[in-house]
Amino acid sequence: MKKSNIIKKGKIAQPEDQPVIENVILKSIVDRSINKPEADSLIEGPVILIKKSSVFVDLSPFGTGIIYGREFINAKDIIKKISLGDVIKAKVVEPENEDGYTELSLKEAKQALIWSEAEKAIKAKEIFDLEIKDANKGGLILEWQGIQGFLPASQLKAEHYPRVEDSDKDKILKELKKLVGEKISVMIISTLPKEGKLIFSERDNNPEEKKEILSKYTVGDDLDCTVAGIVDFGVFLKLEDGLEGLVHISELDWGLVEDPRAMFKIGDKIRAKVIEIKEGKISLSIKALKENPWKEFEGKLKKGDIIKGVVIKYNKHGALVSIKEGVAGLVHNSTFGSDTKLREKLELGKTYNFQITLFEPKDQKMTLIYLE
Repeated sequence: MKKSNIIKKGKIAQPEDQPVIENVILKSIVDRSINKPEADSLIEGPVILIKKSSVFVDLSPFGTGIIYGREFINAKDIIKKISLGDVIKAKVVEPENEDGYTELSLKEAKQALIWSEAEKAIKAKEIFDLEIKDANKGGLILEWQGIQGFLPASQLKAEHYPRVEDSDKDKILKELKKLVGEKISVMIISTLPKEGKLIFSERDNNPEEKKEILSKYTVGDDLDCTVAGIVDFGVFLKLEDGLEGLVHISELDWGLVEDPRAMFKIGDKIRAKVIEIKEGKISLSIKALKENPWKEFEGKLKKGDIIKGVVIKYNKHGALVSIKEGVAGLVHNSTFGSDTKLREKLELGKTYNFQITLFEPKDQKMTLIYLE
């Protein structure tokens, strides 16, 4: 693993007990004339003070950055390697806190840089020798720079592909388990930062061949496919030898899908629609070939209407309420004051009266408020 480029050695040094001094007048001028970095942006500067539970960074001309609290604890392994004067790259958590400092995160910056490196590796067709950590019925589990990845069985070369009688899933798993602990040469073919996952291929080592295969497909094609792998975030479908497409969990069905494994099994014959071809990857949709249930309500429902709905799921924003299979809207927890109060009022599986506050069937968007 390459040494992280989050730290660069510098020459600035100050006594550890020297306080961070800011010129109040200069700071005032800077604050008025220069926009501070926004939340989630990456910024860098030299370390000017290291304390037992905090690190201060010179972010001139924006002011001073601080890493403390949870962010300090989360990045202890990185902070141990930092010295005064080192130039570090960090992610902005809070542009300006009540003490005037820009709150920073080293851990999140490191993750952002790793995802960036993964995207570069895809474009460069870089090969990695990685140890096989585990196996499931759909393929192999690998790890790259601390991020877990999945290698679908159909992306294995012939010598590693499990050839078993009747495509028996248990026998396939038994064969794949034999590879655990071995090293395998792979390429990253897709990144899924939201799921914290990478997709690998052992076969995608001939860009021209892959390009030729992809040229046979266009967006909008309806294809007969075979389920080749099932993971938490969706299903991999085999289109032909050497080519798979991903159906993300959001494209499996119009209704709520909690576990793709409950809907499909390896070897199932499935029809899917091509919805995107980008950077050597094919994205597919199964729900696109089913009738869109939102169309039923076009011109029938609008903002202000009172409807009945069933609470089908809680999430970090509130509760999802279904008015028909595949048609659901969000009741935000802010309308109750807190997430706890929302869950006290709205029980899973129960039906209540709601008022529509937003209804956009073309974009499958609906928001609601609960009526006592």
